[in-house]
Amino acid sequence: MNTGSDEPGEVVVAADETKDERPLGSRAPEFIKARRALHMSWQVGVFVVGLAVVAAGVVMLPLPGPGWLVIFGGMAIWATEFVWAQLVLRWTKRKVTEATQRALDPEVRRRNIILTTVGLVIIAVLVGVYVWKFGLEMPWNIKE
Repeated sequence: MNTGSDEPGEVVVAADETKDERPLGSRAPEFIKARRALHMSWQVGVFVVGLAVVAAGVVMLPLPGPGWLVIFGGMAIWATEFVWAQLVLRWTKRKVTEATQRALDPEVRRRNIILTTVGLVIIAVLVGVYVWKFGLEMPWNIKE
């Protein structure tokens, strides 16, 4: 894809990618796009609102809350106006779809179930050893 110039170029797109994708570009109403100053103000407003939502999502990553969901919501707000955000969202959707297909593969599911079971057994053994050695005391109350 030629994103560095205004000249049209050939874009090779896989057949399954063309079904639901909208054209790239601003989704602002036509009367806003027709006036440059109004359109620039619109873009600044969309950017500020998207930035606030993304920042709230970043704050929610270590704190309780749906951090990644809010970050992707902010990216979706940006994608209503900015081509770079639309491309990032398309890439993210494609990667999530690929990961979903891989996770549904029977061999991968079997491997994940085995690894989860082994991990749970290891955790259960560690908890059992702790309880056997110290009882049901919290670690900060143990005096040796």
